[in-house]
Amino acid sequence: MEGSKEGSRKHRALEELRKLGRGVLQELREGKPPRLKVPSRGTSNIVYDGKHKYYVLGPRYEVRSASSMAQVKKFAQTLCVADFCRELVKAGKFATLREMYYTAEGWEPGPFKDQDESDLLVEDLEAMLGVKREDLALMPEEDGAAVFGDLMLREGDVTINATKAGRGGYTIPPTIDEVEFVKCRAKRVIAIETMGMYHRFVQEEAWKKFDALIVGLKGQAARATRRFLKRANEELGLPVYIFADGDPFGYHIGMVIISGSAKLAYINHELAVPEAKYLGVTASDIVNYDLPTDKLRDLDIARLKQLQKDPRYNTEFWQKEIKKMLELGKKAEQQAFAKYGLEYVVKEYLPAKLKEAEGLS
Repeated sequence: MEGSKEGSRKHRALEELRKLGRGVLQELREGKPPRLKVPSRGTSNIVYDGKHKYYVLGPRYEVRSASSMAQVKKFAQTLCVADFCRELVKAGKFATLREMYYTAEGWEPGPFKDQDESDLLVEDLEAMLGVKREDLALMPEEDGAAVFGDLMLREGDVTINATKAGRGGYTIPPTIDEVEFVKCRAKRVIAIETMGMYHRFVQEEAWKKFDALIVGLKGQAARATRRFLKRANEELGLPVYIFADGDPFGYHIGMVIISGSAKLAYINHELAVPEAKYLGVTASDIVNYDLPTDKLRDLDIARLKQLQKDPRYNTEFWQKEIKKMLELGKKAEQQAFAKYGLEYVVKEYLPAKLKEAEGLS
């Protein structure tokens, strides 16, 4: 069943790429300068969807035309990126974004000035076609995050147990949509911002204690990690809980998992987990647990004030915690609980938080 899902994603990506090519050829046959309609990803076209609780793109488009001297190179490069992806998908291969950037050195339109430019064209293509870059056979360079817990997965012909994939757990690959969830006995997912705290949870066997899949986010969660969390929530029916630092950037790490990001408004429906819950560290925790703190920087204060105005944080919980942090003028890391001992988070803090969130006995 999973193989057919993988095949359908690749088939759809290939069909969308071919449709793009056919459209360009048709305009050329009709004697018209070919044009591409690229959904605008500017801030004025990013809208918060209150019903689904994540950002989406509005209706605005930009036109990229071969008839414009200012646009012709970018138009040609966009088609080269599309053709590069088509060849990869047809061959059943993958390339990294970095490899594509260097491959462009040999393209007729000429190379990109930097990788940021080529990455933006990939995002344009995703938005135009309505498919993820992973479905277009393009991957990022960074290592994946990790998951540890009672989960069996299948990659091709290989079956993997996430508790036996090494001390660090199973590494989430960029191609997570091609991985089959074979069997899962966990009842929830706990996503942790820092890898140091993730390894603490693994050492303390939190995955057993809480019947959980423990996911190390490595800071801001990569797209593959967010897709894993989305699939675990939807396909396995697991509630997702987020444990991040008690600062504006920890809050943001949690919210990107819950409601997606403005940057990826065109694909948040495949990444956001609107029902995920943030367990801490909160400003209230700083007071209630008398945690060691650091003083908020000017940057932190400015960021918190931005969050107050962000529609994703327009709930009683978030407004209360942001206001309290500003009043305290303090922030705290996950590791601050070590004040009470290395095992405190797993033995005391998290059980209390989960009990509050879902009535865990």
